[in-house]
Amino acid sequence: VLPRPMAALGAYRCIECNEEATELYRDYQRGVLRISICKSCQKPVDKYIEYDPVIILINAVLCKAQAYRHILFNTKINIHGKLCIFCLLCEAYIRWLQLQDSSQNTDPDDLIRYAKEWDFYRMFGIASLEQTSFFLGIFITLWWMTPEMLKRKSDFILLLKALLLSTYGKLLLIPAVIWEHDYTPLCLAFIKVFVLISNSQAIRVTLNLNRILPWFAIFFGLILENGVVCLFQKMGWDV
Repeated sequence: VLPRPMAALGAYRCIECNEEATELYRDYQRGVLRISICKSCQKPVDKYIEYDPVIILINAVLCKAQAYRHILFNTKINIHGKLCIFCLLCEAYIRWLQLQDSSQNTDPDDLIRYAKEWDFYRMFGIASLEQTSFFLGIFITLWWMTPEMLKRKSDFILLLKALLLSTYGKLLLIPAVIWEHDYTPLCLAFIKVFVLISNSQAIRVTLNLNRILPWFAIFFGLILENGVVCLFQKMGWDV
């Protein structure tokens, strides 16, 4: 589905230079479309409007900035909340499964089954708090170092949506466990690294920053997240 051809000033972005654009293409009727040219870089504003979604997805997996700009600025995607919940469910399931593997109790009693179900809900809550603290650390760092980038509420919302979308790599947690083998811990580590790289690219594209500052923000986000983990461990909770 092609995006709307016309919009208000600044509604779209050039995927090459990140300059604002009023249109992505011009419709001359009878199926004749012409992609708009960016006035700044003289390149097509968004070449991806002609691409198959699979190609766009592959480019996003490769963390190409152009693909991220296309998804974040030039398309209407409203799956941020659903994707976040599903990713948290995946992470909670992995933790719950590891917790059950460490327990040798196989008693089928109803009380035991209830306790195991409660463990899953607890893992979901812990995963939610950890992700919230991670995002909070990123927002605090970016607001402290580049306050001019986050002046408006819409800037925070856009960055939050970008971060939520960039956590899609957590969906790989389920197949990594289903096809369990000796290298599963290594696979989980690679998935974690991939998600962090995606988060960094999302921050960089959304705020038009260099490569260093997003990683600096992610570093402080990880510190705050690990602080929450240590707090849970001191409370005697398995995380």
